[in-house]
Amino acid sequence: MTEFRDQAPDFTAAADPFALFASWLTEAEKTEPDDPNAMALATVDAAGQPNLRMILLKGSDERGFVFYTNCQSAKGLELAEAPKAALLFYWKSLHRQVRVRGPIEPVSDKEADAYFATRSRESRIGAWASQQSHQLESRKALDEAVAKRTAEFAGKDVPRPPHWHGYRVMPLEIEFWHHRPHRLHDRIVFRRASPAAPWVKTRLYP
Repeated sequence: MTEFRDQAPDFTAAADPFALFASWLTEAEKTEPDDPNAMALATVDAAGQPNLRMILLKGSDERGFVFYTNCQSAKGLELAEAPKAALLFYWKSLHRQVRVRGPIEPVSDKEADAYFATRSRESRIGAWASQQSHQLESRKALDEAVAKRTAEFAGKDVPRPPHWHGYRVMPLEIEFWHHRPHRLHDRIVFRRASPAAPWVKTRLYP
């Protein structure tokens, strides 16, 4: 692994952060044993306190980075109050990380419906049954909620709940980090003033 990372191509000449991210994610899909699309999502609550959790990336292109959740969950409520977020990807097998920061926008209903339809039937029922992040009196109560929704949708398609939607992080900053020996790592950051503005690339000290 040391030989791989020491002889990796020089990514610092990249001009397009989305293309670079796509190439890194493709490599991670070949080397990471579990969930190469896992990322940490940071939000801010109404009191200004940061909040952090691991979720899964469900889409990325030149518009941004997409994930889905219950809009009534802690992160959903926090994003409604302060529509901005930070993401962190870390691929241990490649000794790389990517940091993303920017405002949030909801994905279209069409996008959300299309993704929801790809989930297993059990996961779709779970989206109806779970009051995500709210107090749960017992596991039995959750099992009963799942059973109730399972019966409700018996023999029917399970539509997307109105409280379940997708969010897109529209990055104003994307930083790429790659391990080098003796902590002399390579770092470049792309920044722009708005999602419509051009990128400015800067190389950073490790």
